[in-house]
Amino acid sequence: MVRPVSDLEGHPDVVELRARYDQVAETPTARITDGALVLAGLYLTVSPWVVGFPPFEANLSVNNFICGVAVAFLAAGFAVAYGRTHNLTWVTLVIGLWTIFAPLIIQRGFVTTGAIANNIVVGLIIIALGIIAMRPGLLARKR
Repeated sequence: MVRPVSDLEGHPDVVELRARYDQVAETPTARITDGALVLAGLYLTVSPWVVGFPPFEANLSVNNFICGVAVAFLAAGFAVAYGRTHNLTWVTLVIGLWTIFAPLIIQRGFVTTGAIANNIVVGLIIIALGIIAMRPGLLARKR
């Protein structure tokens, strides 16, 4: 007998697994990581104005704004409902990598040193925090 997908939401194994994910995500390390990831996303959002990107880097400014908002929302989701959002932690790694290479790809080499340095540092921070954010999911699976 095949169960409809809606029945799986109430399946004891799924409920138990989500409870385990949420329990592991309540650790101080996970909370600090999620908070730092929200802050990194918010900084990436405003970084073009903090660093002072020139007008010819408008496309990079829009890119940083969109990527920053995405990281902040993902991290907020991890903090609030890790049991339902843990499968998206890899997206922060992709956004972090994109943030590092975006100045060279979007601006095609016509980019200021400040923009490159800003994106490399913020991208590396997002990648590091994204890897740490994956840890609760891996710990919950091992139990």
